[in-house]
Amino acid sequence: MKGVAARSRGVTPGQVLSLCLLLAASSGASAAIRYAIPEEARRGSAVGNVAADLALDPARLSGRRPRVVSGGSKKYFAVDPASGALVVSSRLDREELCGALSPCTLSFEIVLEKPLELYSGAVEIQDINDNDPVFPSGQARLEISESVVAGTRFPLESAQDPDVGINSLQTYQLSANPHFVLDVQTRVDGSKHAELVLEKELDREEQRELHLVLTALDGGSPPRSAHMQIHIDVVDSNDNAPVFNQSTYKASVRENTPSGTLVTKVSAYDLDDGPNGDIVYSFSSHTPAKVRELFALDSDTGELRVKGQLDYEETKLYEIYLQAKDKGAVPGVANCKVLVEVVDVNDNAPEVTVTSVYSPVPEDAAPGTVVALLSVTDLDSRDNGLVNCFIPPGIPFTLSSSLKNYYTLKTKAALDREEASEYNITVTARDSGSPPLSAVKHILVQVSDVNDNAPKSSQDSYDVYVLENNVPGISILNVSATDPDLGRNGHLSYSLLQGDNTVGHLFSINRESGALHLLTSLDHEDRMEFSMMVQVQDGGSPPLATNLSVNVFVTDLNDNAPTVLYPLPNSTSSYTDVVAPGTPAGHVVTKVVAVDADAGYNAWISYTLLQATDPTLFSVGLHSGEIITARQLREDEAPQHTLVILLKDHGEPALSASATVSISVAERVKEALTDLTDVTPPHDPKRHMTFYLILAVILVSAAFFITIVSVGIFKCYKWRQSKELFNSSRSTLYRTPGPFHHVDAVRGGFTPPNFYHQVYLTTDSRQSDLLCKKPITSSPLGSRQNTMRSGEPGLYHQMVGTASRLPAPTERPPPPLGAGSRRDVGGALHQSGAGRAQSLIDWQQSGAGRGGDGGRDRDRDRGETCLL
Repeated sequence: MKGVAARSRGVTPGQVLSLCLLLAASSGASAAIRYAIPEEARRGSAVGNVAADLALDPARLSGRRPRVVSGGSKKYFAVDPASGALVVSSRLDREELCGALSPCTLSFEIVLEKPLELYSGAVEIQDINDNDPVFPSGQARLEISESVVAGTRFPLESAQDPDVGINSLQTYQLSANPHFVLDVQTRVDGSKHAELVLEKELDREEQRELHLVLTALDGGSPPRSAHMQIHIDVVDSNDNAPVFNQSTYKASVRENTPSGTLVTKVSAYDLDDGPNGDIVYSFSSHTPAKVRELFALDSDTGELRVKGQLDYEETKLYEIYLQAKDKGAVPGVANCKVLVEVVDVNDNAPEVTVTSVYSPVPEDAAPGTVVALLSVTDLDSRDNGLVNCFIPPGIPFTLSSSLKNYYTLKTKAALDREEASEYNITVTARDSGSPPLSAVKHILVQVSDVNDNAPKSSQDSYDVYVLENNVPGISILNVSATDPDLGRNGHLSYSLLQGDNTVGHLFSINRESGALHLLTSLDHEDRMEFSMMVQVQDGGSPPLATNLSVNVFVTDLNDNAPTVLYPLPNSTSSYTDVVAPGTPAGHVVTKVVAVDADAGYNAWISYTLLQATDPTLFSVGLHSGEIITARQLREDEAPQHTLVILLKDHGEPALSASATVSISVAERVKEALTDLTDVTPPHDPKRHMTFYLILAVILVSAAFFITIVSVGIFKCYKWRQSKELFNSSRSTLYRTPGPFHHVDAVRGGFTPPNFYHQVYLTTDSRQSDLLCKKPITSSPLGSRQNTMRSGEPGLYHQMVGTASRLPAPTERPPPPLGAGSRRDVGGALHQSGAGRAQSLIDWQQSGAGRGGDGGRDRDRDRGETCLL
């Protein structure tokens, strides 16, 4: 025992000491705390110090919210959080609580929270002598024949005292008289009953009636008593009274025995004849009304049968007193006792009470977390009252017994709210009877959410295609993601990770919807691809995030017209091409070179002869831009011809430009050049400075070209590794149409710097096209610069150039340049005045300027770097 408290009201110190010794002896076998207190203790009386007996910290007891839980609806005890004492909270009447049951014990449980703990205990309600013995009636009347022999017994009605133990009924006293004495006997259940014993035979003629007083005394201090008046009529009776075969009958019957079932049969005999020998059976006059409701006695046969519904849990043993009386004028009476034992059957299903439920449970709760406390009761006895509880398999909970008839529901595995947000757990309690009875209790356990899921998207990367020259502010993509968490844990926000400094200036994303917007207009010729990372983050604490890759490809629009590289726009007659009379048809005189900054079909240029001095003399190649003699030149041809060429791309709508070409027909090249020298070049005092500037540009371009080549080789290597993936994703976006055209060195100017152009070399229509890649040096035309990726197919601009007549490697190089001449990086001569004319004459005489197959052969022998 951990503590005993006693409050006495009529309780002796010896009783308290005995109770303490008894409880101390049983403390080693029970883990529960036990107390004792007299009944009718005042409210607020201390039963025991719970905090001290359970080794609890009194300072923390109030924070742990202690409460007392008992099986009934009425709460008899409570815990004082300030002192830690168990106090009385309702009136304690032992007779009302336990009746005749002794000892009277009230069980309780103390529940503590934070952490959740359970302690059981019991309080023994000690009886005090607060009830007087009570007879069923204030008087009794007996008829006794004068012929009754000495020693005959006459049972008397017993007094009832609801107190127990020493305070219950202990004895009877009979007032003094010469004929009767009192014999007090103890029943099986410990109760007392009295019988009158005739000590001296009666004489009706001497005394017709007697008046006695029966006193019932309990064992209290002081004792309480009750009195009953006994009136005895002395009558003349039969000589023989009925006699039972046995004084005590025993029988057992199941509590579920149906009405009318025979319990036992009593039998008595009488030696008299006639009415004095006829026996009638009946219940004794002091038989309780409850017994008369449950049992029926046949007055003629003496058969005792079940009349009502027996209940083992209410009464386990019935002691029934019967009498046999003859029909004489003064009937003889015999008495016997019938002991009926009620046998328990499994007629009470278990009862499950949920003491406490901890819900909702966080989904990250550790296995072993207590979810609920349950208590189980069964009113049956032995195996019929042995109860086992279980829950269905396949759920992350377990049910275990911590104390007798108490179970704890705990988690046995990790919970996942996204998989199951609540569990309706069925607790089944089943006893061990035959057949077993069961009860079901449902416990709803909800699972609360924690931020344990990162946002997820249906795809890890997005490819978006946007037309250039878009309207600023348009939405180009909706990035979507999901998060199975709830509330803020599932609220998603979108943001751009600033990997590229330009991305933040060009793109923005809606933080709530994930809509990606363009802040400005894009230009395919400026940049064709953007890569960025979108971060999707939830609102949990700490937040979880997922990064998604977004690739934006800028598709081309036909927004650039063709640009003429040769002949230069607004050029003077110094760029006139020369052809000799007698030149046969099909001779390539010159070539119009143009470039389109767009890509694909938008950059595919076609050439059309728009205007000519003699339309029958020359024709232009539709795709090559080559100006060819349409027939053989005669001697009487006009000496000067002007051609206007229309250049048009294949975009929708198509954009166009025009180029003007001057061609001189002369017998000798020298004559044509003589005419050219008549045009005096304007005086340029800064030509030397221009030369040095051009030289510097050439050197810088050469260094840049080497760098580009190195990067191109590295990119080609990477490109070959991902060729299949690259071709599948880009082949439809950037497609270069054919047929392809030849690009020569440009006469009369430089091409834009640091570009690679996808061009095709063609000397005549009979030869196969070759895809080549040629570095183009800087141009004084001021054309816009575009960044092209080397090694990526379909990303080079198409450019058609003039077929320059350069000397073959085996031929003699052209003569030294005259005054004012210079040489560009492509080998083309740029000259002015007589020096240029002389160089052209020497070059033409060497065969480089003649038309026909020889010229085309030398064109094919030029050194160019081919891609295929």
